Amino acid sequence: MKSCILLILLSAISIKAMGSRARPNKHANKQMNVVFILADDLGWSDTELYGTTKLYKTPNILRLAELGCTFSRAYSNSPLCSPTRASILTGQTPARHGSTQPKHHSKNVVMKAEVVAEVPASQKALPVTTVTRLDTQYPTLGKMMKTAGYTTAHFGKWHLGSEPFSPLEHGFDVDIPHHPGPGPAGSYVAPWKFNNIKANYAGEQIEDRMAEESVKWLNSLPKDKPFYMNYWQFSVHAPFGAKEKLINQYRKVIDPSSEQKSATYAAMVHSLDDAVGTLLDAIDKKGIADNTVIIFISDNGGNIHSRIPADGDAAPTSNAPLRGGKASMCEGGIRVPCIVVWPGVTQAGSRSDEIIQTSDFYPTLLNGLGIALPENHAIDGIDIKPALKGKKLKRDAIFTYFPCLIPVPEWLPPSVSVHSGKWKLIRVFFGGDAGQHDYKLYDLSQDDAELNNLATAKPEQVRALDLLIEEHLADTKAITPKPNPDFDIKLFEPEKLEYALRAK
Repeated sequence: MKSCILLILLSAISIKAMGSRARPNKHANKQMNVVFILADDLGWSDTELYGTTKLYKTPNILRLAELGCTFSRAYSNSPLCSPTRASILTGQTPARHGSTQPKHHSKNVVMKAEVVAEVPASQKALPVTTVTRLDTQYPTLGKMMKTAGYTTAHFGKWHLGSEPFSPLEHGFDVDIPHHPGPGPAGSYVAPWKFNNIKANYAGEQIEDRMAEESVKWLNSLPKDKPFYMNYWQFSVHAPFGAKEKLINQYRKVIDPSSEQKSATYAAMVHSLDDAVGTLLDAIDKKGIADNTVIIFISDNGGNIHSRIPADGDAAPTSNAPLRGGKASMCEGGIRVPCIVVWPGVTQAGSRSDEIIQTSDFYPTLLNGLGIALPENHAIDGIDIKPALKGKKLKRDAIFTYFPCLIPVPEWLPPSVSVHSGKWKLIRVFFGGDAGQHDYKLYDLSQDDAELNNLATAKPEQVRALDLLIEEHLADTKAITPKPNPDFDIKLFEPEKLEYALRAK
């Protein structure tokens, strides 16, 4: 098997050197299919993978883990959804592609990030605007797969732009429900408000339907025709709603003392897991499990900030023992559940502590499938095939770029972070005194909850990691925050940041 993988990689390099178009490696002995399952807002503690929940039941995700490799330190490229989605499809970090907030359903088409001209005088830094569409000039995974002869389809959430920036313009033959918004239209439970898909029956759950559509498409393909399927789930993003039967089932087992006490959210996780099981069953039934790569990961951490009135205003979930959640640079905002099943590469039931990031799947898939990496397209992710095989990765660091003003608890102002080994450093742009950056340094091997900031105690470690950040920002030509010239220290009240931003 090792010699086969080496042949694939060498062939991909030679194709690129000849300037050839992307195409399958003719030396590969079996063409692999790809099913990419991307959950939405599913936190690190929202499955049974890591022993951190007593409420949620995810037997099909556990079933998937038994087939492949589970990663305990997998990270999204952003604590918000659209930037991560753009990173998956391009292999680039948000610092390079410019998508840093999920505003891709807005009418305002922005193709280049810029520094904001004005913010309240209570804020120390001018943040950066976000790109609001995924440029069709990118050689996205969909385009690369289609050019290489794969049949392609996208099911579920997109949130990277409506036409002419939809999946259909990014290499996908099929796009259902062809919806540009951030969540399911109206409700998870029918009646929906999608323009392009109608419910089969009253009370139909959107994830059940998306799984059904995915399987229908899968079964329409010839068994020997390679395919690439995005099943990007709407779950478990707002609006919060689920099957009443499941909600009642979980209400009976809620522990009021637990931080995870929303029966509605638990029921949503249940339906998400059911959909994974539906796909696994279809793959088994079609007899293609031995040549189908399956990736399961979330686009960011769990939502701890909203409230669900039907559950007594409970928060949707908790990412404990991790700190923070969605929209936060804390671990709870960016560390996510992840499983990769790659027949012939991953070992069944294996686990890895290697640091990986969602942008890594771009080069990993293309290299592993014998498809030449595109020319003149910078790639920030790395090939994680060694980690899939239980080996160590040769990488210095991963970076999370979040130059935004987002008013949520446990949030940091415009920031960038680096993970390197056991260390995590967050640079808060101009968050210190006299216009200097502020830093937060954590030893994650001892402090997953990020309670002990070691920045003052370890200045040399801060300098070394901050140099990596500076090199990444320079390499990506990132548009970075600037000091706020109107900052007034008398108005600076961090604890009132949320209200200041809302007033603005």
